[in-house]
Amino acid sequence: DSSGNFSIEVLRSALKHKFDLDLPNVRQESLGDFGDVTDMEGFICNKSAHWFAIRKINGRFWNLNSMEERPSIISHFKLATEIAGFQDSGYTVFCVPSLSHVCPPCTSNAQRSRGLPEYWWKEDDLVKGKGNAITAATDPWRDVGSGMRLDGKPTRTNGTHIEGMSEEEMLQMALAASLEPATMPKSVTLTEEPSANASGAVRIQFRLPNGGRSVRRFLGNDPVGMVYAFVESEVKDGQGKLLELRYGFPPKDLAKSFDKTIAEAGLAGEAIQCRFV
Repeated sequence: DSSGNFSIEVLRSALKHKFDLDLPNVRQESLGDFGDVTDMEGFICNKSAHWFAIRKINGRFWNLNSMEERPSIISHFKLATEIAGFQDSGYTVFCVPSLSHVCPPCTSNAQRSRGLPEYWWKEDDLVKGKGNAITAATDPWRDVGSGMRLDGKPTRTNGTHIEGMSEEEMLQMALAASLEPATMPKSVTLTEEPSANASGAVRIQFRLPNGGRSVRRFLGNDPVGMVYAFVESEVKDGQGKLLELRYGFPPKDLAKSFDKTIAEAGLAGEAIQCRFV
């Protein structure tokens, strides 16, 4: 549609053409041809504009809903019950009988370059239910073994491309960054929520800094600043901290689209993660 959302028919056609992958609805009578529900490699769940996956990784089923704080295990015993619960709450569930030929699971450190490091979790910590589960971004051992060159410089290249720069060059780069204008212009006044049948109305989901969830309608021609204004009205415990909103996958900083409209930024139907930094 005009907001960039694709119907299941379009997604089915694309996956069939590209990967010869079928997406049968879990309610189909012919589903028995594929075997037991636990024989599936994964599931795609859809409700309105929100999609998330359930995938079997290393013999376990994982709920990979981006609106949750972290991936969670669904036991084989409870899988059918969990899927039925999603259906009862309005989700349509599609089966993925096979995935190995499409996107094999990560089996090496090199493959962790896909996506952001904070979204690569240490599986053992998640299985044990640790509250402080380690991600690739917080792994205290992530730099061990990287070694040093004879000139004392690190062997790894980071995202800022500072390897090989002199101290003077790095100082100049830091000064230039400090002089950049603030990314957040002045605040926008929050207007009344449009009705569901208002022309150009779009829905956006939020995971708020306090862990709560909310869904609100905006107009497509509203400025992105209106989204920030809404979140600030919902959570008032920032204590002067900067509000950071991220959307999409891999997550992108919404502040870079502050001067755009909601439609221009492609936020219709998005799930936005919010936090204070």
